[in-house]
Amino acid sequence: MSKTLDASGVGGSETPNLDFAGTTPYEDYVQADVLTHLQHLRSDDPGEMVFLVTTQVMELWFTVIVHEWETATKALREDRIPVAMDALKRSLRELEALNASWRPLAQLTPGQFNAYRSALGEGSGFQSAMYRRMEFLLGEKSASMLVPHRGAPRVHAELEKALHEPSLYDEVLRLLARRGLPVPDAVLNRDLSLRYEPSAEVEAVWTGLYAAPDTNENADLHRLGEVLTDVAELVWRWRNDHLVATRRAMGAKTGTGGSAGVTWLEKRATKNVFPELWTARSYV
Repeated sequence: MSKTLDASGVGGSETPNLDFAGTTPYEDYVQADVLTHLQHLRSDDPGEMVFLVTTQVMELWFTVIVHEWETATKALREDRIPVAMDALKRSLRELEALNASWRPLAQLTPGQFNAYRSALGEGSGFQSAMYRRMEFLLGEKSASMLVPHRGAPRVHAELEKALHEPSLYDEVLRLLARRGLPVPDAVLNRDLSLRYEPSAEVEAVWTGLYAAPDTNENADLHRLGEVLTDVAELVWRWRNDHLVATRRAMGAKTGTGGSAGVTWLEKRATKNVFPELWTARSYV
């Protein structure tokens, strides 16, 4: 006797409910109809669709990652290291998916990109508010990056709030200090609206934690440091993949929105996130 197949093709004794008074519960939850009708093309080039959808997917991943890092930041503030670790580990998988988003665009030729580049107008990725919140959480603060969003009060207010709040790394350093490690007051009480600058004293703290990871009473902080290093490495890969994709598509031309294009991205690719976690390794 053959089995009845449900909508997914899996054998079952009953068929699923297919009759709904309004939209489906799936649609109500996922809002797929909204998502799949957000693509308003501005050129006749068929390649513009993949560029636009890929960029929109990146924005969604930015949103998820910001959520994870804000979750981790709050958990660290409350000394809930396992909760922070879980959020950071989830963000690693999300960063990998975000980085994979470059693949559809990674081999664009200049001719292919130029076919719809004019549709962007002055639009540029550095104008992404959600990406800016990611950068702020990493300690890459800059008040000038709020300027492009003055015309959007809600977005501007959210960014201004994030500018003055502790970054993920600020909360890590405060945790180290609460655990009795000698993080200097100048670091703990710095102006949070400014970009984080490396500290020799913080480097020494991480060096001590890494010197004896298995016997140190703060072994959980060593594990936290490794997860943060994983995050930093994937952020670096994101920046480098962005650089390579841009270089391939447009060479050294001025970027959209008047940015310096490849030159600006090259500078970004040389910056280490959570810098002392990298430099301390030279002294262990």
